[in-house]
Amino acid sequence: MKKTLLLLLIIASVVSCNNTKKETEKETEGKTAATADMNVKTFRGEFIYTDDAAVLKGNNFIYGVTIDDKSQELADKVSKVEKDDYDMVPVIVTGVVKPNPKAETEEVWEEILTIKDILHVSDKPAKTDIKIEEKKS
Repeated sequence: MKKTLLLLLIIASVVSCNNTKKETEKETEGKTAATADMNVKTFRGEFIYTDDAAVLKGNNFIYGVTIDDKSQELADKVSKVEKDDYDMVPVIVTGVVKPNPKAETEEVWEEILTIKDILHVSDKPAKTDIKIEEKKS
């Protein structure tokens, strides 16, 4: 009787350890995904997109923007609001800022923003700080 009870106790211990390992693996996978999302931040600034580059300028930052599907989507939304090609449009986006790998070899932005989600696009261009007018003689 004692041997049977001891055997059942050992089997129960082994089975419970295996379940704990599986649960721990699932928790670790979830934490890894959550950690990746921890780098995603919200940015509020003025966006401009040209043939050569995209830039997001905030109150205390200026980032080059990765040219990809999301930045193109944002550029399409901004183009509907722009009055001319050089208008900057206030936007709110989420994204990840990383060092620009091209910064070591080329003259580009040191950090680059990869947009993950577009939260808001203003319906009016930003007010220009300086306006240059051509005077006719």
